[in-house]
This record gives sequence, C-alpha cells and structure tokens, in this order.
Amino acid sequence: MSNDGVNHARRRFLTVATTGVGVAGAGFVVTPFVGSWNPSAKAKAAGAPVKINISKVESGQMITEEWRGKPVYVLRRTQAMLAALDKTKETVSDPDSAKSVQPEYCKNPHRSLREEILVLVGLCTHLGCAPKNRFEVAPEDLGKDWVGGFFCPCHGSKFDLAGRVFKGVPAPFNLEVPPYRFESDDIIVIGEDHKGAA
Repeated sequence: MSNDGVNHARRRFLTVATTGVGVAGAGFVVTPFVGSWNPSAKAKAAGAPVKINISKVESGQMITEEWRGKPVYVLRRTQAMLAALDKTKETVSDPDSAKSVQPEYCKNPHRSLREEILVLVGLCTHLGCAPKNRFEVAPEDLGKDWVGGFFCPCHGSKFDLAGRVFKGVPAPFNLEVPPYRFESDDIIVIGEDHKGAA
C-alpha cells in the first residue's frame, strides 16, 4: 500500500483540531456537572449554613445578615450592655429562656456562646415584623427605664439586649437564637452548632 499523495501536515492538523474540539466539548459537559456540586440559591435559602465575618464589628455595633430568608442580627455588646441585662431580669417575661427557641448552649443569662456576641433571628415572635435596634438609654418615646434593646414598630413589642421579651407586650416569646458556632475568633457559622449539626 502506497502513502503517495497523503498530506502528513494536513493529517496532523486534522488530528490536533479534532482532539482540541473533543477536549473543549468535554469541558462544556463537565463544567455544569461540577457547578452542580455547589448549593443553589434555593438550597442556601432552605437552610445552608452562612458564614459571617465579625472582625470589623465594633463594640456596641450590630450587623444584619440573611439566613434561610430571615434577617440575623449580630451584636457586639459593650460591658454596659451586658450589665443592663441584670436590670431587665424582673421586667422580662421569660428571664431564663425556658420557653424560647434557642440551642441548649445558649440557655444562659446572655443567651450566647460568647457573652459579648449576641446572635438573634431578627423577627418578632408576635407576627414576624423586624424589631429595630434601640440601644440608646432612656429615649423619650420608650421611657426613662429603657436601658437599650429592640423595639418592634408594628405592635410595640420590646426585647432587652439578650432578645428577651418584656412583660405586657404582644410578643409571646423571646427572639429566636439560631444554631451557630464560631469557626474562628472572627467567623461565625449560622445554621450549624458547635458539633456541626443543623
């Protein structure tokens, strides 16, 4: 058999071009497959954990993030804010958080893993409005006994600086504390507890 008339340069070009098209095609097939390993926005909204960096949250400052479509408040409490928790113990309806939704590891007077960092779901337990932070002491509209906390503008429910509900307001329970853990000093993972369970 004779190889006369065979263009070796053309054959090499066709081999390289075909291989290149095959590799590119495989890349187009593999990319969506690998991408499908990442949780979708719907999966994240359904409960995938959320990481929050609190390194720039200063003492007395609060940030709001989102988890499962709900606002999550992260407050770095001052020593004065922590001291104010003793002043509200007699005026809140569930001071020991016996009837509240929270992880067992947050059933303490400050309702948190680290006393200076408060993590709450920012939805009023009455009808789900978002309480506003009212950290100032004795504002005119809340009275001279107000030592700071959260105020729901929808129906007037009040919560202290641990998210505990005051007596005589429409909200029946303390603000919810979601499961969370500290991945490091500055990173909080919302949606996982310290054992990694949701």
